[in-house]
Amino acid sequence: MRVPLPLPALAAAARAAGALSRVAGAGGGTTLPGKLLWKLDPGAVSKLAGRLPQGVAVLSATNGKTTTAAMTAAILEPRARLAHNSAGANLVSGVASTLLAANGAELGLFEVDEAALPEVTRLVRPRVLCLSNLFRDQLDRYGELELIAERWRSLVRQLPEEVRLVVNGDDPQLGALVAERPGAVVFGVDDPSQARSGGLQHAADSKHCVRCGAPYTFHAAYVGHLGDYECPACGHRRPPLELAARSIELHGLDGASFDLHAPEGTQRIRLRLPGLYNVYNALAAAALSRALGASLDEIAAGLERFAAAFGRFERIAIGDRRLLMLLIKNPAGANEAIRTLVAGGGPSLALVALNDAIADGKDVSWIWDVDFEPLLDGLGRVVVTGDRAAELALRFKYAGFDPGAIEVLPDLEQGLDRALAATPAGGELVLLPTYTAMLALRRIVSRRGHVPQYWQAA
Repeated sequence: MRVPLPLPALAAAARAAGALSRVAGAGGGTTLPGKLLWKLDPGAVSKLAGRLPQGVAVLSATNGKTTTAAMTAAILEPRARLAHNSAGANLVSGVASTLLAANGAELGLFEVDEAALPEVTRLVRPRVLCLSNLFRDQLDRYGELELIAERWRSLVRQLPEEVRLVVNGDDPQLGALVAERPGAVVFGVDDPSQARSGGLQHAADSKHCVRCGAPYTFHAAYVGHLGDYECPACGHRRPPLELAARSIELHGLDGASFDLHAPEGTQRIRLRLPGLYNVYNALAAAALSRALGASLDEIAAGLERFAAAFGRFERIAIGDRRLLMLLIKNPAGANEAIRTLVAGGGPSLALVALNDAIADGKDVSWIWDVDFEPLLDGLGRVVVTGDRAAELALRFKYAGFDPGAIEVLPDLEQGLDRALAATPAGGELVLLPTYTAMLALRRIVSRRGHVPQYWQAA
């Protein structure tokens, strides 16, 4: 019979493996220790999480979870030492690796992959669970959106009573959880001036009532299917908002501001990140932090300190030029990135990178649901790169973009160099990469000394 090693010995072995991996340049430094620990002792994650004196907070979403978690960390860091998977490693192995490195941490703050959420929640037993949005994403991995929604509903039904649930009431799938979880904290946008004039986008996901299946009436549609909805057949509607963003001002690419309304008062929030989708990220961070005891003053101060999570509206200096990197990974997120760019004046040159690795989703048909046309209208040239560069070129050709102005360079480094060479001195190159393309492009600029590698910056 195999005798399990004591947790300190297991932890030491796992940390050493991660350190060796980084020194050898083999990659996997953020997740290898956790993978090894998980293999050697499946119960070790629960043991490590149980040692955090202030417990654990868990956040999940299809879009924005890395930014929302980083915003939450900016709010909470003055209050507690955090164990936070800031490099975005959000499966069980990434959470385990973060716990292994959490010497002296008091509070766990974990962003978690949508599919891994039930397992991670079971292991770390959070005191607060925040669910921010559900959009169609990686159909080959997650399946239809309703499958993830049902798993989340099942998870919420099984939560111990003492767990505080925080949900985005503007998402019909999540707003429906409030009826099953009395006392849930509900946040959302309450500013019809920011609603899309044309109503729902064609790529919106949750258009039909989660109770009876009838089409929703949207009194305001803000981002994808997020908004003020009501079912005319059964009456299911957006629940009352405990935290709401009102009087929103979008300042192009320079940021955004809004009034954060809560039962205890109102605080004006000024963000250095642009776009309505970042207002949603800030709302989620505010609601999660408030559930953990932060005041409105602390929330405002933390959000105003926050700049950007890696690869998510991140600006990187490259000599006398700058890169502006905006991750795109599904129709809803890509549409909001494009909407924000166009509102800021729009670039004349862009580098768009499409990969089809497992972490991106092998099925890239989602690019046909992205409204690239408003962005293309202002471009003089576009460089397409990545494993599926040819599909991007075809998509842009069907959008009516001049084929002669599309450069196809599947190699990411070659694509980056070509786009940089076409960027004038003092100019800014816009990058729109999918997830693994974003990581690869950051590795390239890191290797050249322009930015720390993401796991080093974590």
